[in-house]
Amino acid sequence: MLGDGEETPTRYELFSMVKKHSKLLGKTIVDEDDASDVEMEHFWHDFMDLYFIRGRESRGRQDDDLVFFVRKMSFHGYSSNNMEGNSPYFVRRWAPKLDDLVDKNSVDVDWRRSFYLNLIAHTLFSVTVAICSYQVLKNHQTGLDTPLSSIYKVIKTVYASPSRVDFHLDSTKAIETTPAYPDICFAVDDFHSTFDAVVLTDTDHCYCVILNANGGAAFPSEKIAQDCSSSDISSLKINTGSGKTEKTKLTLFSGFVSYQMVRDANEAGKSGFGSLLSLGHSPGKTDRIHMKGPGGRGEVEVAVSRVVDQSKQVSGPSSPEFKRGFGIGIGTILRRAASVASVAAKHAYAAAASTQGSNEEMLPLKCCLMSVLLPWEHIAYDILFKRSPPVNL
Repeated sequence: MLGDGEETPTRYELFSMVKKHSKLLGKTIVDEDDASDVEMEHFWHDFMDLYFIRGRESRGRQDDDLVFFVRKMSFHGYSSNNMEGNSPYFVRRWAPKLDDLVDKNSVDVDWRRSFYLNLIAHTLFSVTVAICSYQVLKNHQTGLDTPLSSIYKVIKTVYASPSRVDFHLDSTKAIETTPAYPDICFAVDDFHSTFDAVVLTDTDHCYCVILNANGGAAFPSEKIAQDCSSSDISSLKINTGSGKTEKTKLTLFSGFVSYQMVRDANEAGKSGFGSLLSLGHSPGKTDRIHMKGPGGRGEVEVAVSRVVDQSKQVSGPSSPEFKRGFGIGIGTILRRAASVASVAAKHAYAAAASTQGSNEEMLPLKCCLMSVLLPWEHIAYDILFKRSPPVNL
């Protein structure tokens, strides 16, 4: 792509070129012909090299030092010629030369998918988990002039990974890491402590999850491109005249479920909510609920447990379960959540008795986000083309 003596283009300039070759991302028909064409393979190889290895931003080591490589698909699964394991991808530490990272295995690398995976993995993300009023959300959706506000929220930095972690809900310990690709997983390892105070205590409450991209590789700076001389890279024929407005935040996922939906799933102990909710019942006190995103896009995994009404509990010793990990027992975790929600829960019990009748008890539900899962193509397409304003909560 570059001749001798030509200066390496900036990410902002490369980003504009990538968009021209990404029109079919997220569509039913994917440009597989381009991916198998030798010329396009060289194209994506060079872009991978310039964007994540030789680029000025990469040399400054602003990114994570991991570089991901996606294996080519064959009729019998992912190719694994001379590469470790049968995972759809493999990982290397950053080095100044791309060929030193892949060596003889480069023939098995899908350079197009590798570029997009690194674009996602080297982007910064945050997740917002909030309790909102159903009536406020409904008014906002119907276009009424109602600001979107939360009753309580937690914002947490998360990282994109092509692998997912499974947890023992009764011990909060990771038990296994497995490939998630072609999905991308945004996991919260310390979900119990991070969302300890996220408790639904009213029938008007909704549980909301928003995933935002807000920095890193997907947000190349135009200022760098303007400050750097580009007289030597005219052969690239880069047009940065369109879409000069720089993004500062991009919403990739947003969805909510009502208190009643969460409670129904918690009480059911089995799948039975179609595309919206499904439940994997665990033998412990916490249930694992999977919530599908709007339009079936993406999935959110939430650990749901009931907060005990302390006014009806008899004091007793701490639970003997789980003495390692975070160093606290399940009984302690529940008591901490109960202490946060106890006042609100008592008001909720009284409100429920007056609105639902004395036969139905209000049950405060603690909801701890464990992970968000999204297809890589949807993330890449939104990073490149989405222009709608982010969801601000």
